[in-house]
Amino acid sequence: MAKLFDDSLSLTFGALADPSRRAIMSLLQQDTSCSVSELAEHVSLQLPGATKHLDVLARAELIDRTKLGRVVSVTLTAAPLREARNWLAQYDAFWTGSLAKLQRHLERGR
Repeated sequence: MAKLFDDSLSLTFGALADPSRRAIMSLLQQDTSCSVSELAEHVSLQLPGATKHLDVLARAELIDRTKLGRVVSVTLTAAPLREARNWLAQYDAFWTGSLAKLQRHLERGR
């Protein structure tokens, strides 16, 4: 698969596109730090598959990994999510305004 975009917003949305990665992020939201093994177990993945998903999340800077001895702990990071939320908010404002205009137009036609 060709990589068309390397900007942070594209990396964020690309990482969020997969349900396994979203499940990992949900787990990290509930439990602020988990080992890679714990995450793999909770999302029913083998360790190599979980590691590949974590690599995608790390490339998008959605997680941080720290190694203590043989245990790699994973934590969620919020900055890329804030950027995505801000980008989406522009379109939310557009649609909210458009729907309000449509409602006013329909009410005038009654």
